[in-house]
Amino acid sequence: MLKSLDRNLNKLYKFSGYIAAFFLILVAVFILIGISSRIFSFYIRGLAEYSGYCMAAASFFALAYTFVEGGHIRITLFLEKLSSAKKKFIETWCLSMASFFSGYLAFYFIKMLIISYKFQERSEGADEILIWIPQTSVAIGSSIFFISVFHQFILTIKKIK
Repeated sequence: MLKSLDRNLNKLYKFSGYIAAFFLILVAVFILIGISSRIFSFYIRGLAEYSGYCMAAASFFALAYTFVEGGHIRITLFLEKLSSAKKKFIETWCLSMASFFSGYLAFYFIKMLIISYKFQERSEGADEILIWIPQTSVAIGSSIFFISVFHQFILTIKKIK
């Protein structure tokens, strides 16, 4: 059962990476449309804001995939100098702290999303979009990141035993 859960979580992280790539493509499309609109003298409201929303979504959806693939800055240079017992302890401690802080981050992004939805907040840009719409991707991305960090923490503890 745990192997199935591990496999499905890894699929979730990879899917999250694909979603991040899709949002990066949207950023490029919005920028190209903005450049083209200036050349051909027409204006599309809110392109800069939509580009920013997509960049935030891409950043947060990429967190889990990047973490699992080992792309985040880690303390490996420091860990290489330690003995195996100290290394396991420090790695476990770091993952426990990362789990706590990523959970804290996800909790408050979800809380922010709920408040924005409740009060029907709108962006201050030219588009005046309901702000909970772009905040949804940030909340989901940070939640997936928390799951990936906690998942790695559990795997590290399991490896110690």
